[in-house]
Amino acid sequence: MDLRGKRVLITGASRGIGESLAHAFADAGAVVALVARSEGAIQTLAAELGGTAHTADLSNPTQVATLIQRVEDEAGPVDVLVNNAGLGTPGGFADVSGDELRQVTEVNYLAPAELCRQAIPRMLARGGGHIVNISSGAGSVVFPGLVIYSASKAALSHFTAGLRADFRGLPIRTTLVELGPVLTEMLAHTEDYVPTAKSFERAYRLRAGVKVPREKVAEEVVRAVQKDRRHVRLPKRSALFPLIAEVPRRAAEIMLTGVPHQAK
Repeated sequence: MDLRGKRVLITGASRGIGESLAHAFADAGAVVALVARSEGAIQTLAAELGGTAHTADLSNPTQVATLIQRVEDEAGPVDVLVNNAGLGTPGGFADVSGDELRQVTEVNYLAPAELCRQAIPRMLARGGGHIVNISSGAGSVVFPGLVIYSASKAALSHFTAGLRADFRGLPIRTTLVELGPVLTEMLAHTEDYVPTAKSFERAYRLRAGVKVPREKVAEEVVRAVQKDRRHVRLPKRSALFPLIAEVPRRAAEIMLTGVPHQAK
């Protein structure tokens, strides 16, 4: 996709990977629509990049239910939806509250799925669009202390494969981004729970993982949208595990060649 003049909606845009994505898409000529709970941060960033700011709490289903309509009413049609917002605080599952379980699942999986549900029919009516779901290598490899986070990211990864199956042959493109450790505030919190911290230390020591700059992630995501690539996996050295998880999905695609993917 030629991003010049295209509107890109980015959730979780106030900091971290989302902020870097906003800069990278704007640098590629896109018009960014930034979503986050922090109104001041996204307003400042939107003004800097010539985009728009839209405050929303993605853990609140009521706010999510009207978000695409609100953004398009305020800014215009969304050509690319980037589901980047994410939550995850390490800790033992026995100590997790029901509220935390629901909040992480809402933000990491249910909100992205709902935003896709709202955006895709609109994209199809306009001739096409692109969905980017920012997932994690934790969707295929689980470290202690990351049960809820890993489960929500596994759901998002499998959901993205489901979108590919449902919309095969139609002008909806998807990019699944599966990340290892990225230099953000969220990564810093992995030090807060000893079993999780020790797991990351082991991965670093065995060179199975390496910290990736968030700017590198943003650069690769923008390139994937421009080139219609289905996957971004960083760091490259830990891509084996999500690749293995993808094997049954790709096998099913091959098996279902020729089978109608939409009802007549």
